[in-house]
Amino acid sequence: MNDKRAELLGKYPVKKLLVKLAIPATAGMMVNALYNLVDTFYVARGAGEVAIGALTFAFPVQMIIMAVGLMIGIGSASVFSRAYGRNDREKMNNVVNTAIRIDAVFALFLAIIGFIFLDQLLTFFGASASNIGYAKDYLSVILIGLVPLSLSMVLNNLTRAEGRVNIAMYAMMLGAGTNILIDPLFIFDEVTIFGKTIQLLGLGVRGAGIATVISQIISFSFILSKTFSKDSQIRVNFKNWFDIHYETVKDIIVIGMPTFLMNSLGAFLAILILKLINFYAVGNPDIYQSVYGVINKMIFFIFMPGFGIVQGLAPIVGFNYGAKNYERIREVIIYAAKIVATYLIGGFVFVQMFATTIFSIFSKNNDLIFIEYGAQAFRIVSYGFLLVTFQFLVSSIYQSLGYPKRALLVAISRQTLIFVPMVFIATHFYGLDGIWYSYAASDLLAGLLGLGMLIYELKVFKKIIAKEKATSH
Repeated sequence: MNDKRAELLGKYPVKKLLVKLAIPATAGMMVNALYNLVDTFYVARGAGEVAIGALTFAFPVQMIIMAVGLMIGIGSASVFSRAYGRNDREKMNNVVNTAIRIDAVFALFLAIIGFIFLDQLLTFFGASASNIGYAKDYLSVILIGLVPLSLSMVLNNLTRAEGRVNIAMYAMMLGAGTNILIDPLFIFDEVTIFGKTIQLLGLGVRGAGIATVISQIISFSFILSKTFSKDSQIRVNFKNWFDIHYETVKDIIVIGMPTFLMNSLGAFLAILILKLINFYAVGNPDIYQSVYGVINKMIFFIFMPGFGIVQGLAPIVGFNYGAKNYERIREVIIYAAKIVATYLIGGFVFVQMFATTIFSIFSKNNDLIFIEYGAQAFRIVSYGFLLVTFQFLVSSIYQSLGYPKRALLVAISRQTLIFVPMVFIATHFYGLDGIWYSYAASDLLAGLLGLGMLIYELKVFKKIIAKEKATSH
């Protein structure tokens, strides 16, 4: 292989390479997470703490479509990376176009189902009379943007897999930056600048949805346009739309399934938690639903740099596994684990120190229950940060290597095998607080499982490397 990106992935000093690939991924994802926080902040300031529930009820639907986009994106990126490592151009083209076609079909189907059953979905999620109107205003608009959102995720993962991490970063930053800039225009009635009042659109929660969809369309348009560059290894073909390679579909879905399960289970767990809040916060669930919404958004934001490292790691592992450069794989995994673990310990310290400040920022009316209880809950949840690193790190490594069964075990351990039984037991004894105890405990236990599996795989690579060196001599 003669192209520069193959040289980069296969021969560039691996620690520097991880940083080189992770920084753009992290920057893009941080801005992406930031606009979720800004969305929540603007909605809270514009319509009050209860309106945060609207975004919280939209979360399960968004998680499911993200699960589909990430399943196809990460699955196709893994297949693409290994084909790239073998210099198999036919497979690379095959996986790109198959991924785009099946993702568009899935996303469109989910959007249509969402529109048809919107009221039933929100009632099932546990929306109350005081916040279901906000939730309908927001989600009815968000559903329009599901197709470009999902396709952006697929192309973003494929773009990183070919080593063009800056393009992936720019796409996310462009969408997020647009959202941050136009959110106030759509949400607020007016703004005062230098003593002069300027009238805005004043669409409230619906405005937040419109701003989000516009930003998603812009992000998708940008990254799609970059696939037609002569520098891109991605070859999008709009002809023969129904020419789908079913063996490739199988490869993509099998490898991406752990990611789908992890994210879709996250959606169902969100529904479960909202229902438990309704059950244990009788008479006043709205404020606690909003507390859960803020915690969710903040976790997403805090975890993003860790996910950025993992995103930078994936193409390195996939490419070098295809090229049989096992020593590079082992070295980069150890380095990534150290960085992410250190970072999330810092995240734990940050939450312990500033949880009250965080909830004060999201409170329009200085609601003491919202601020004090929210801070207490967030501090409990953050104990899971100390070990959860290894859970999502190992899951991503297995996907990059093409080990779907192992990735699946890691993916479901935290959110299903551990959390679900634990939350029912904990809420029985501790009521609402049991939800937060379960979050922390399941993260810690799943992290321990991931650490054990990581140590095992590193030993396997060490043996392979030693055997190769012995054979070469």
